[in-house]
Amino acid sequence: MKAITECAVGTCGRVVKVRAKEPVKGRLVSLGVAKGAQIRILDHTLAKQTWEVECDGTRVALREEEAAQVFLEPGECTA
Repeated sequence: MKAITECAVGTCGRVVKVRAKEPVKGRLVSLGVAKGAQIRILDHTLAKQTWEVECDGTRVALREEEAAQVFLEPGECTA
């Protein structure tokens, strides 16, 4: 289990835990970043302050603080 911020660009996996507190957790869930969702890390800024991920077909930009609270189990990418 790794936080998004600990993973390399191109990593795929399933979300296993979202540790963020409300209202951030509610925002993430409304964007599809929830337990069981498939996620792929697409890119990050040079300073790794913003992470671009694709979660079940939806592209989402996360701040570093938000990305550090989303944990995934790396695995195979599926279409």
